[in-house]
Amino acid sequence: MSTAVSARVAALGPQVSLVIPAHDEVATIAQVIAAARAAVPSLGQVLVVDDGSSDGTAEAARGVADDVLVLRENRGKGEALRAGVAAATCPILAFIDADGQDDPGELPDLLDALTDDVAMVIGSRFIGTLEDGAITFKNHLGNRLLTGCFNVLYSSRITDTQAGFRVVRREALAVEELRAVRYEIETELTLHVLNRGGRVLEVPVTRSARGRGASGFATARDGLRILRRMVRGKIEG
Repeated sequence: MSTAVSARVAALGPQVSLVIPAHDEVATIAQVIAAARAAVPSLGQVLVVDDGSSDGTAEAARGVADDVLVLRENRGKGEALRAGVAAATCPILAFIDADGQDDPGELPDLLDALTDDVAMVIGSRFIGTLEDGAITFKNHLGNRLLTGCFNVLYSSRITDTQAGFRVVRREALAVEELRAVRYEIETELTLHVLNRGGRVLEVPVTRSARGRGASGFATARDGLRILRRMVRGKIEG
């Protein structure tokens, strides 16, 4: 990253709330936060939403995050992100998962792409680097199919509609209309931006294999939820 870009990202940092949904990620949460702060030291807020963890995730986050919001029961990623959006204090929202598969060091690349005419920047795994073990064949195929359906419905050319690593301007969302419960949250965020006339860009990112823990994504059930949300969003406009 050039000096000019670094200066721009540093100036943008105080306007950014980094929202990190987490469920049983005690092994990685502190590392993700530390890496994000190292990449963008000027971040306005680091907010962890502990989605009913039973392994001490919230305790590990306290002291390194600015705020830790604890949901007493595991409600789902969509519920956690919606709670985080409501609690975030800055006009720009950044999202990253707590499992360490996305590289927080690439956050400046997403912020640098968020120019004045851009509403959302998605960190795309599929124009970036997928390391060995980063995604199963079944989930890779499902993601591609869902992305294709999304692009047909919304006349877009997005390569990774389900990416959790992204930044968005709060004003580009109808926050009070967010309804996602589980992994359809990424689709909902994107269709909100497009339905409101916002411009969406993608930048390449690196996706690593999960070191510990397990994903809660259920391919068939969550795939159908995502598809239903796409269709409903198109009908509702």
